[in-house]
Amino acid sequence: MSKLRVNSFAVSIDGYGAGPNQDLQHPLGVRGPELMEWFFHTRVWRQMHGGEGGETGVDNGMAEQGFAGIGAWILGRNMFGPVRGPWPDDSWKGWWGDEPPYHTPVFVLTHHPRPVLAMAGGTEFHFVTGGIHAALKLATAAANGRDVRLGGGVSTVRQYLRAGLIDELHLAVRPVFLGCGESLWEGIDMPALGYECADSVVGERATHVFLRKRA
Repeated sequence: MSKLRVNSFAVSIDGYGAGPNQDLQHPLGVRGPELMEWFFHTRVWRQMHGGEGGETGVDNGMAEQGFAGIGAWILGRNMFGPVRGPWPDDSWKGWWGDEPPYHTPVFVLTHHPRPVLAMAGGTEFHFVTGGIHAALKLATAAANGRDVRLGGGVSTVRQYLRAGLIDELHLAVRPVFLGCGESLWEGIDMPALGYECADSVVGERATHVFLRKRA
């Protein structure tokens, strides 16, 4: 049975999953890249960009685990791109260029329809205007028994958490304070929603915390 998973989602120790003032120049917000420093050094990251080398320790293993068994993705619109409002045209095709790293159907939450966008490497972006439940239904069907990965951003993860739809979360907790930005936990009572901490593993540049919904 398919699970909805959040994998390798980086947060600061004060709970921010992105910095403030996200835009084309700062897709993760100001200081947001500091959250991803655990990932930038891994072999997985290098391979995603056609490079070689990279570290093969705990952090890399956690990144590999996050891609295993995934049959579809769900993204918030900001994770697809910085365009706001109605799509002006079809020129924006995501942050990743011609061959994104998903290699599966990807369901993008938006209020504005757009035709399916097929990319190299098997990625197909589907633009869903029916909300989080509709996106999950479509993604689960497309995953064909494999899991669905919820890629973010913070607002999208929060919506699915509040609805109690996420089965597992893997958070890469970075030892930095952002002080401001997009808070993952503000106003969210995880125990009341049925989540508990199942495990934690110390990596080279992050502590990996695993949260699961109680049976």
